Amino acid sequence: MANTRSAAKQARGAVRRRTLNRIQISTVRTSEKKIRALAKAGKTDEAAKLLPKFQSEIDRAAKKGVVHKNTASRHKQRVAALLKPAKSA
Repeated sequence: MANTRSAAKQARGAVRRRTLNRIQISTVRTSEKKIRALAKAGKTDEAAKLLPKFQSEIDRAAKKGVVHKNTASRHKQRVAALLKPAKSA
């Protein structure tokens, strides 16, 4: 429990921010799971269509500070590498 009015206000803001951050993280994770599932099923063309949307979502999350920019970059690279062999083959 907050001891001062200002601490109580900070706590309310933290709850709002956490809710919004959780929504963004959930969206990013869902997109990544969809791409990985399609790639695993061999549907790389469909997965490649979802890649720009995933990259946009994770970049937005990094810009807002929900995830670190290096973490976002690592996830983007790994998902892209997952689809790359299929493009060249």
